[in-house]
Amino acid sequence: MTEETKARSELDEAACFYHSYPQPGKLEIAATKPLGNQRDLALAYSPGVAAPCNDIAEDPGKAFDYTARGNLVAVVSNGTAVLGLGPIGPLASKPVMEGKAVLFKKFAGVDVFDIEVDETEIDPFVNVVAALEPTFGGINLEDIKAPECFEIERKLRERMDIPVFHDDQHGTAIIVGAAVLNGLSHANKDIANAKIVASGAGAAALACLHLLVSLGARKENIWVSDIDGVVYQGREEMDEWKAVFAQKTDLRDLDEVIDGADIFLGLSAGGVLKAEMVKKMAANPLIMALANPSPEIMPEEAKAVRPDAVLCTGRSDYPNQVNNVLCFPYIFRGALDVEATAINEEMKHAAVRAIAELAKEEISEVAARAAEGQLHPFGPNYLIPTPFDPRLILRIAPAVAKAAMETGVAKRPIEDFDAYNERLGRFVFRSGLIMKNMIAQAKSDPKRVIYSDGEDERVLRAAAIAIEDGLAQPILIGRPDVMQKRAERFGLRFKPGEDCEIINPLDDPRYRDYVNEYFACVGRKGVHPQAAGTIVRSNTTIIGSLAVARGDADALICGLDGRFRKHLLEVQSIIGLQEGFKECSALSLLINRRGAYFLTDTYVNNYPSASEIAQTALRASEHIRRFGLTPKVALLSSSNFGTRDFDTSLKMREALDIIWQAAPDLEVDGEMHGDAALSQVLRDRVMPNSKLKGSANLLVFPSMDSANIALNLIKEMTEALHVGPIMIGMAKPAHILTPSVTSRGVVNMTALATVDAQNYFANSDV
Repeated sequence: MTEETKARSELDEAACFYHSYPQPGKLEIAATKPLGNQRDLALAYSPGVAAPCNDIAEDPGKAFDYTARGNLVAVVSNGTAVLGLGPIGPLASKPVMEGKAVLFKKFAGVDVFDIEVDETEIDPFVNVVAALEPTFGGINLEDIKAPECFEIERKLRERMDIPVFHDDQHGTAIIVGAAVLNGLSHANKDIANAKIVASGAGAAALACLHLLVSLGARKENIWVSDIDGVVYQGREEMDEWKAVFAQKTDLRDLDEVIDGADIFLGLSAGGVLKAEMVKKMAANPLIMALANPSPEIMPEEAKAVRPDAVLCTGRSDYPNQVNNVLCFPYIFRGALDVEATAINEEMKHAAVRAIAELAKEEISEVAARAAEGQLHPFGPNYLIPTPFDPRLILRIAPAVAKAAMETGVAKRPIEDFDAYNERLGRFVFRSGLIMKNMIAQAKSDPKRVIYSDGEDERVLRAAAIAIEDGLAQPILIGRPDVMQKRAERFGLRFKPGEDCEIINPLDDPRYRDYVNEYFACVGRKGVHPQAAGTIVRSNTTIIGSLAVARGDADALICGLDGRFRKHLLEVQSIIGLQEGFKECSALSLLINRRGAYFLTDTYVNNYPSASEIAQTALRASEHIRRFGLTPKVALLSSSNFGTRDFDTSLKMREALDIIWQAAPDLEVDGEMHGDAALSQVLRDRVMPNSKLKGSANLLVFPSMDSANIALNLIKEMTEALHVGPIMIGMAKPAHILTPSVTSRGVVNMTALATVDAQNYFANSDV
């Protein structure tokens, strides 16, 4: 057994296990409404369900208001052309269709029923699918062989008043169109004059050619070759779909027509394009070898004979992967959101141009991380975005929706695109809704936020966003040449030193002042003057703290590398604590599908006293109000309203008394179990007159151990997004993050730091 065969065998085994456990398949049905009591049942089914049924009977458009139809797509196949497996039948195609459903949900939040139809004849198949129209907002045809797929799609589009989209054709065509536009732009060529040679004349290839023609390519410049050779006028056994691109010529094979080609479009079989053929292509050729798993020519083979060639494949292990997932979820997202009756040519063009333009933007952190740092800025190795770029939905869906509106196929035009884009943004960045108030306030008066880890990729990305969005005026600590090289490597247009201030630890003119300031803080704590100079030169957290203490910056963000406790001691030694605080505390925000939950103290006080717990809870409640939320506070314990008299439960009871006296209107109770904090039903069983109503959103723990353990368990088990730690009690705004933070997390904390600085200046005489 060869190594490749062994690897394939291991992959096959892993894939079968993946599909089997912990339960068969990749999909399940989940309820979106509660069904916990008799009233819920009456609303969900009989008799309450009659009201929306009657409304829909009078106005069919109400189905988008009352049912899942407006977010439901059917992925339909008869299994006649499944991936590279061929006509394996509808049942064997089901894992592929379930996979398609997962992609719809993951990338665009679109729900899917996969429907496998045991029918190969055109009209009976069309009848089955057309009859499903009341159920769905759109139809995604999948893995249906040519030429039947052309006729099936045409007939369904004529009969149905919802979008019908054969992704094998149009999805591939849209990505190819974007790659061609960018490839020609890079080569300074005009699509109208480009010679295009296609290998393969199946559904995807013909759809690509039709779309390229609609984008400006000329049919007389397009040459098609299939298994029987060149498609020419007068060739026998040639269907009407191929005949559109038949040339009047005596040339009969690919080798003869490839001479001088600007673009090779391969959707055929591995090894079809030979190195000798590539040599004959025009200067700076675009080679799209899209056969899978073996392309028409391997990129390294093509590059060996034509270093000026730009390559695209269908494989994920090479740059410029042509992958349908780049577009189909987002096209349907935009179409569903305006209740489109079709996906027309203008909507496809909008998707093409949105994808092409996104490739020219800075590479996102998520995409770079998924590619393990192998991405480059726009150019030969980056003509199209990667499937994991979270901005795809933000660019494609609105563009498609606008095109639907402009061409009259939108039943529900979007009236406020700012609100629509915001909603899409919340899907991409789960912190979007909860951070909305904070971000808006930060933009109202951006402050100088200094980042101790200025050379870190996450900080560079966050600083670029902070400038672009107007969240803050970044100050980066680090070596300018290193930051500039890294910004270029990450594909950022942001230029450290030009777009923001830099503090270079090696030669900043304020160095001696910083050393004197630092020695004044720690000179009586065992640090002598010479050591102070060395520390200030090398410790960026201390430099950032000194900048804030001196007024050279308004807020500090640090801690992306190293131990939290070490950063905390360094920051506190310089910035100090607010009056009345013996110790600061850390508040963490977790955002998951159930909502937003704040936990404290997650990083600082291991065994806080009752008064410290009360102080932390009160200050954390103030922070929660800044998010536009009403704090609902639960003091947690292994005791449930007096069931156990442990030291921790007694401490939480004492803390509750302090809070009640200090803030009698605050919705707070305890000590209680964690489940009682989140469920009023459970809480009412033991404490029906509790001051806390509904689910708590601030969970106060008796120790740092319990809080930190809960934080990390909840984060992993619910795939929650962590915002924080949010430091409470520092004399000036400063936040110490953790090494697991993402660039989006740094952006969120930048907004918080700016708002902290605004409040600091508003409440002080500075």
